[in-house]
Amino acid sequence: MALTDTYTLNNGEKIPVVGFGTWQTPDGDVAEKSVIEALKAGYRHIDTAAVYKNEASVGRGIANSGVAREDIYVTTKIWNNNTTYDETIAAIDESLAKLGLDYVDLFLIHWPNPVAIRETIGFEKRNAEVWRALEAGVAAGKIKSIGVSNFRPHHIDALLKTAKIAPVVNQLYVNPSDQQEEVVAYNKAHNILTQAYSPLGTGEVLSVPALIEIAEKHGKTPAQIALKWSLQKGYLPLPKSVTPTRITENGQLFDFELSVGDIATIDTLHGATRMTSDPDQTNF
Repeated sequence: MALTDTYTLNNGEKIPVVGFGTWQTPDGDVAEKSVIEALKAGYRHIDTAAVYKNEASVGRGIANSGVAREDIYVTTKIWNNNTTYDETIAAIDESLAKLGLDYVDLFLIHWPNPVAIRETIGFEKRNAEVWRALEAGVAAGKIKSIGVSNFRPHHIDALLKTAKIAPVVNQLYVNPSDQQEEVVAYNKAHNILTQAYSPLGTGEVLSVPALIEIAEKHGKTPAQIALKWSLQKGYLPLPKSVTPTRITENGQLFDFELSVGDIATIDTLHGATRMTSDPDQTNF
């Protein structure tokens, strides 16, 4: 396997098995240069979002990388303030303009149940409207695939009542310390690929002694072990870094395999560090 290898989504589209995340990457030169470094290191999948406020810088990194657009898989996301069809259509166009692209490969609903809409629209109606606009984006050739992020099974069940296109991915906070077993199982049963954002647990999981021990055994970094665990589980990890050496290291995952015993040990690490990307669950 390599960074250019792909999973096949439920709509037949191909997606590289590892993505480069840009959550918490500052806008400007830092984001642009990190994207260029990632593409130089062999990544062909870049993940951003409207709320990251770095789409323009990510777009410049793509444009200045020397890699052909058609060889790069680009993901972005609709933020919580878009609650209607028309608002979402406008948001799609705004993201495309900031990225400097004619289309994106994957557009996600970022959160399923924003607090601001609970007493007014409700998550079911809001997500149905946003999804209808994303489907229109697919029909218009602006989007190749659509999916969700941070959705729980009941959110997807509600979405499927009106959806004409099934979600291809569900992007979750998944790492050895927060394994999201129920949602991952649901995704698998519905042929929805699990993407793992913060696959390193925002760095906290890397100091867990059991992970360090496995890393030493393989001559790898704890980060590489956590990312390999994600891959061997069939997930799509989205590691983030702004340091060139780390960016390169995080992509060097294909010259070793974790044993059954290694996987079993890592599986026991659930809860070893903090548990969730949204501790008060305000967006659920």
